[in-house]
Amino acid sequence: MKPDLKYLSVPLPEDVMKLKYYGDLERLNRVIDLKLEKEIPEALRMRLLLEKEIMALWPIYYPFSQAQALKRLRDAFGEFGEEELEALRDRDAVEWTYINGEVRYRKNFLANLVKTRPAYEKRVVNPAYRYHDAEIDEKRELTMRRMKETGEARVRFHIRTTLRIRPTKGREREEVTVHLPIPIEDAQVKAFRLLAVSRPDAEIAPPDYPQRTVRMTGPAEQPFFVEYTFENHVRYVKPDPALALSQQPSFYTEEYPPHIAFTPYLRMLCDEIVGEEKNPIGKARKIYDYITGKMMYSFMRGYITMPNVSEYGASCMKGDCGVLALLFITLCRIAGVPARWQSGVYIAPGDEGMHDWAQFYAAPYGWLFADLSFGNSAYHHGNMEQWDFYFGNLDPYRMPANSEYQHDFFRPMRHLRYDPYDNQDGEAEYGDMRVPIGQMDTTHEVLDAAWID
Repeated sequence: MKPDLKYLSVPLPEDVMKLKYYGDLERLNRVIDLKLEKEIPEALRMRLLLEKEIMALWPIYYPFSQAQALKRLRDAFGEFGEEELEALRDRDAVEWTYINGEVRYRKNFLANLVKTRPAYEKRVVNPAYRYHDAEIDEKRELTMRRMKETGEARVRFHIRTTLRIRPTKGREREEVTVHLPIPIEDAQVKAFRLLAVSRPDAEIAPPDYPQRTVRMTGPAEQPFFVEYTFENHVRYVKPDPALALSQQPSFYTEEYPPHIAFTPYLRMLCDEIVGEEKNPIGKARKIYDYITGKMMYSFMRGYITMPNVSEYGASCMKGDCGVLALLFITLCRIAGVPARWQSGVYIAPGDEGMHDWAQFYAAPYGWLFADLSFGNSAYHHGNMEQWDFYFGNLDPYRMPANSEYQHDFFRPMRHLRYDPYDNQDGEAEYGDMRVPIGQMDTTHEVLDAAWID
């Protein structure tokens, strides 16, 4: 039986928590199995089953030992001592955990260090580890200026997404079912047109389905692909609190546990940020300014490992695009400002990748965008114009595939998804198990991107 994610809100027993944080995976599984043999509350049973799924991912997320981490740091920076790595751990600048009592580092800890701390970016001596791209920054700046000048952006895209599986020996010809993301025909997406799929019996989810996919089944050894065109139409808006109407809607202001939950800490944080502000645009702006200005961008492990993603970000004072967006949505809803999720793929040519952002509602403007991670990056690099732009606006280089967080596929998977909350790179499963995460690779190719005059 596939566990329901709502049970992440159930606290783990203390002995399980001790084993989890020490990383004693063998004993943890043994202790959980002993508990499952007993007559225990159903909610606790489901929570323990979820924990077994989560902890199986731990060695994948944290593959590097102390020695391996140091070797990578020296490859990137040249001179690098162990005491400096320990200082980074103390400052929570590199993500680590214990596995069997040994310190292990997150697989992208080095890329995160270079991306988020300019001092380390300047120290890189090996070009393979460079992250900052001045050309990408310039394109983003030109897009923003063009939108301000014309009042909108309309861009036509031609995209091909391919998922390849590297099956274990003996499973090459076994059938797998794959779910690949495609644009949801909602909000800014116009003129979607499906050009080609790799399987003639592919099933396409309805145009406005909250996590839209193409579902295909075929031999594991053959690649799965989908090719399509669509247009993005986004306007430029300068949200003015003075224009906000006195009557505002109340939709999209409810909780959606476990990750959009009005916990005591998040309520206190919202009160501290918003203060006496009554204007909905003013509230949303204060929350945006706090998240982009006070928090640190950081790559994250899989969200399923966090019982409450938004509270995790608020307490650790860091997060990636999805953590920051979820925290913004949750705080806006606590403050009575409608807010919702949007995500998919960032598709600026040469800069493709998974991305999440948010929307908030303020009459008379309607739905407005907020890109918390782009705003965070702009703020910390001193680009105040770009920081201001991403409150209310979004550049057109997006393929939005998801309009709801934690929503099932049109044809649900039989097994728990690797990312049960969002879908950007696709999912795949055999009849008896999901395809291991290390055996799947997804590429998003921008075959064409042209502005429409």
